[in-house]
Amino acid sequence: MNLTEIDFGAARPIEGYGADFYRLDGVAHPAPVVIAPGQAARWRGYDDPAPLLALAGQIDVLFIGTGPEIAPIPAALRRTLEAAGLGIEIMASAAACRTYNVLLSEGRRVAVALLPAGQSTRATG
Repeated sequence: MNLTEIDFGAARPIEGYGADFYRLDGVAHPAPVVIAPGQAARWRGYDDPAPLLALAGQIDVLFIGTGPEIAPIPAALRRTLEAAGLGIEIMASAAACRTYNVLLSEGRRVAVALLPAGQSTRATG
């Protein structure tokens, strides 16, 4: 048994990211982006709640990556998401990637909405 390998099953983790993209299955998706198991979709940011609301009932928690630093999201967006029954957690984008990957490896129903990270690195769970 190799203790350093993580089995994601059919789910696809975030493999890495740069200042303005996130990579899944070897494909760079420009930020902002919404990532859920089996999908990556463009997101226009805080003024575009539709892709986030489409996840209601499909996930248990939505991580919102606010960029290189943790920052509050607009209160109206928070109210809209919570009214739709979405559990949300706010964190810096790099932390959101790592947390998404860890919970994805546990088989949890998670998604992440990511603003540009503003830095380059590899994100592994």
